[in-house]
Amino acid sequence: MEQAGKLLPQILTPEKHKPLSPIRQRLLTMPLGEVDKLVYEHTVLCQTSMPYRDPGEDTRIWRRRNGAIQLELQAGRALDPSQGEFIDIGLPFGPKARLILFHLNTEALRTISPVIELEDSLTAFLKRTLGLDPKGRNIRAVKDQLSRLAAADFRLGMMFGSRARTLKTTIIQGFELWSPKDEKQKVLWPTTVRFSQAYFESLMDHAIPLNEAAVSRLSNSAMALDVYTWLAYRLYCLNPQKSLIPWPSLREQFGQGYRQMRDFRRVFIRTLAQVKAVYPEARFSVDDNGIQLQKSPPPVPPRGLFKTV
Repeated sequence: MEQAGKLLPQILTPEKHKPLSPIRQRLLTMPLGEVDKLVYEHTVLCQTSMPYRDPGEDTRIWRRRNGAIQLELQAGRALDPSQGEFIDIGLPFGPKARLILFHLNTEALRTISPVIELEDSLTAFLKRTLGLDPKGRNIRAVKDQLSRLAAADFRLGMMFGSRARTLKTTIIQGFELWSPKDEKQKVLWPTTVRFSQAYFESLMDHAIPLNEAAVSRLSNSAMALDVYTWLAYRLYCLNPQKSLIPWPSLREQFGQGYRQMRDFRRVFIRTLAQVKAVYPEARFSVDDNGIQLQKSPPPVPPRGLFKTV
C-alpha cells in the first residue's frame, strides 16, 4: 500500500492505459460469491473521518485532522422532486454513513462501474450487516444518510513543510432523488448514484478490503468502524516496524466531542478491545504515552489485493 501523501496527488489525475493493478486483476478473476465476504474503503478515507453524531442542520462544514492530512466535509444541496426547488441537505454522520460508503465502494468494484444501482443491493447489505427490516424505521435513517453522503463535497489537504496541497475530491458526482407520495413518510433518497471518474479510478487502485462480518459486529459504533479501518490500513503498511501514536494525536483524530483526555482514553481503550475481538491479528499495545503499533497481517489475507511500494 502507498502512503496518503503519495495518493493525494493521484486522486484527481488517474493514469490512463496503465497495467491492471492487483485489485483490478483480482476483481476480474474473483469467483462468484467471494466478493460478498468483503467490503472496501479508500486508503485515504481510512485515515480521516466523518462526524460521529449529527452536528446539526446549521453546521454546513466539518473538519478533521490526522497529522499532516486534513479533511473538510461540506454539506450539499439537491433538487427536491416534490418541491421543484433546491434544498439544504445536512452532513452525513454516524455508523450508517460509513456502512453506506463501504457498500458503494464495494458495488463499484464488484461491477467495475462508477454507476451504482442501490435499491436492492443496499437493502440486502444492510440486512446482513445491521439486521434491519427493509420496511422499518431504521431504513428511513439509512436513506437519509445516503442522501447526505451523495450531496456532500469532500476536500482533502496535505501539508508538505511550508507548502500545502488542497484537492476537491468529489466522491459522488451525480444522483437521482426520489420522494414518496405519502408526506407522512417523506424522506428523500437516491436510487442511483454515480461516482466521479477520478474517485472511481483511484478506488480501483487504492481500496482496502475489510471483513464484512467484522464490520457487522462493529456496526453500532462510528468510532469502532473508524479505528478498524485505520488499523487495517496502518498496521499492514507500517514503516518502521513499530510506531508510537501519542494520545494528543489520537484524540485529534478520533476524539470527537471529548473535552477531557481521560474520558477519551477510557472510550478509546474500550473501542480498541472491540476492534481487537474482530481483528485478532492486529498487534498493538497501549500505555501512558499512547498506542504503540506493530506491523501486522491485514484483516483480509492479501492474495494480491494490496499495492505495495
